[in-house]
Amino acid sequence: MKILVAEPIAQAGFDLLVAQPGWTVIQADPKTYQDHLSDCEALIVRSAVKVNKDLIKKAPKLRVVGRAGVGVDNVDLQAATNAGILVLNTPGGNAISVAEHTVGLMLAMARSIPNASESTKAGKWEKRKFIGNELRGKTLGVAGLGSIGREVVLRARNFGMRIIGTDPYVSSQQAEDINVTLVDLDNLFSQSDYITLHVALTPETNKLINRETIAKMKPGARVVNCARGELVDIDALLEGLASAKLAGAALDVFDPEPLPADHPIFKQPSLIATPHIGGSTEEAQEIVGVRIAEQVAEYLKNGVAINAVNMPALSPEQYRALGPYIALAERLGTFASFISDSNPVTVKFTYSGKVAELNTTLVRNAGLSGLLARSLASKANLINAMQIAADRGLNINENHILRSSHTDSIRIEVSNSAGTTSLEGAVVLGRPRVLAIDDIYCEAPLDGFLLYLKNLDVPGVIGYIGSVMGKNGINIANFSLGREEASAKDGGPAKATAIITCDAAVPEHVISQLLENPNIRLARNVEF
Repeated sequence: MKILVAEPIAQAGFDLLVAQPGWTVIQADPKTYQDHLSDCEALIVRSAVKVNKDLIKKAPKLRVVGRAGVGVDNVDLQAATNAGILVLNTPGGNAISVAEHTVGLMLAMARSIPNASESTKAGKWEKRKFIGNELRGKTLGVAGLGSIGREVVLRARNFGMRIIGTDPYVSSQQAEDINVTLVDLDNLFSQSDYITLHVALTPETNKLINRETIAKMKPGARVVNCARGELVDIDALLEGLASAKLAGAALDVFDPEPLPADHPIFKQPSLIATPHIGGSTEEAQEIVGVRIAEQVAEYLKNGVAINAVNMPALSPEQYRALGPYIALAERLGTFASFISDSNPVTVKFTYSGKVAELNTTLVRNAGLSGLLARSLASKANLINAMQIAADRGLNINENHILRSSHTDSIRIEVSNSAGTTSLEGAVVLGRPRVLAIDDIYCEAPLDGFLLYLKNLDVPGVIGYIGSVMGKNGINIANFSLGREEASAKDGGPAKATAIITCDAAVPEHVISQLLENPNIRLARNVEF
C-alpha cells in the first residue's frame, strides 16, 4: 500500500506511517507529489495542495485524503465523494494556537504594539501617542462557538471581558456553561467592542463582515479574523478603517492568499496583518501531523473513519459497534444484485432489534454499495453510495423496529418492474448470514461462492441437483434448504429455496443443466 505525504507533517506522524508493515510512504512536496499519484491509496495534505477533479483523475486508486488541519477549502468534497474517496481532517488540533493568536491580536490592537514597536525601533519615544485601552470591561463578540471559539472565550474571560456569542448549533444551556450570553448577529455587531470570527465558510457566512454589518457596529469597534479570508469583504473593511468607524482590524487570513502587497488595506495604520500563522505553532503542527497519520492508519487498517468530512461523524466506538452490521448490509446488497431482475427502482431497509437503535446511515450506504457495485464501472462504497443512488433516481426508504421478538436483523427489499426481491440477514457469531430470501427461511453464510436456486417443492429435485453437481465434479460444501410455510393457494406445490456453498463459481453450462429440470425455476451464482 502506498501512502503519499504531499506536504511536510510532523516527523512523529510520518514515522507512525512508516512503521506500518507493508506500507510504502513517500514524502513529497507541492512541486513533486504529482509524480506519485497514479498508485497511491492515501494522500496527506496541508493547505498548499489542491485536491480537485484533475488530481482525483490522476489517482485512480485513491481511497482517503487526510487534511492536516481544520478546514478543507483546498479539497473538492463533491468530487471526492463522487469518486468514493473519504476525506478526513483534524478539527481542534490547532484550537489553542489559533485562540492564543486571536487574543494576541486583540492585545496588539488595544495597545498599538506593532506601531509602537516600529516607532521605538526608529529612534522615537512616543509615549503619549500610544496610549492604549484595557481589555477589562470590554464586550467581546464571538461568532462561532466551536473548539476555537470556546478556547478564545476561556482566555478572554481571564481578562475580565464580557462575552457574548452566536452559533446556531449551540444551545443556551451550552453557552451558559461557558459563561457566554447567546445573541443574534445584529446584537453581536451592535454591542461588541471586539468581534472575532470563528465560523466555517458557507453561503451564509461569506462576506459576513460587509458594509451593512459594519454600519451596525459600535463606533470604534475592532474586528479579528483568524478563520477564513472570505468571511470579510476587504473593500468594506478598508472603508470602515479609513473612516475611523472601526478603530482597528487584525487579519490572519485573506482572500486571496497572499493578498497583493500593493492592496490599499495594507496602508491603513490601524490594520494588523499576519500571514495565516494562527495555527502555526510547533505544538499545533505536532498535534495535527500525528492525528492525521493516526486517522489515516486507523481507516486503512480497520475501516474506522475518525473526523470524516464527507461521511457521518461517528466515534470509534460507534464505528466498531456498526462494523458487523455494515458488513452484513453490504453482503445482503451484493446478494440482491445477483438474484434480482432488472434495474432497481425502490430499495427499502428495515432494521430490527439493537441495530435499529444505532445510526444506520453507514449501514444503509453499505447495502446500497453492495447492490450497485456490479452495475457500475466506477466504485461504489460507503462514501458515495447514497449519491450514486440519488443520481440514478432510486427511492430509498428506511424503517426502524426498535423492539423485535426475533434476532437483530437487517432486511433489504429491492423493487423494480419485475417485482420485489427481499433478503433478511443477521450477524451470527460475528459473521454475516442470510436468514430468509423472499420470506422463505433459508440460512447460509454470506461468504465465498454460493449457488442460489428457486424451485418447486416436489420429490426428486434435491437428488437431481446433487446428481448434476456430482457429474460435473463440483463439491458441495454446504446445502441449505427452505420452503414456504404454507402450501400454494391453488393447491399446487409450494415454492422452495436452496443455497449451495461451493469451492468455486458454478460454470454456466452446469447451471444450464440444472435448469433443464422444469421444477427448478432459477439458478444464479452469487460471489463475495
